Amino acid sequence: MTLIVPAIACLFVVTLCYASVCAGSPFGTCRKCNGFGFATTTDRKGRAKRGKHCRRCKGRGKRVRIGRWIYNRAQRIYREGTH
Repeated sequence: MTLIVPAIACLFVVTLCYASVCAGSPFGTCRKCNGFGFATTTDRKGRAKRGKHCRRCKGRGKRVRIGRWIYNRAQRIYREGTH
């Protein structure tokens, strides 16, 4: 019982921090291409060169955070339900 209260408080703080990050910066860098928007490959001499467009972020280098995606979906469902 004594460990449950601090664990819940810690989870609450982490959730509030993540919600503030999602509100302040709804887009994060793509994890697949590291924000470049394309895959990096090497040529025959070993130098880096531009590869194909990233399919996950469609070449933008940014993605919507999961928390922001859930918020956007909930807002859309609410708007469609009230009209």
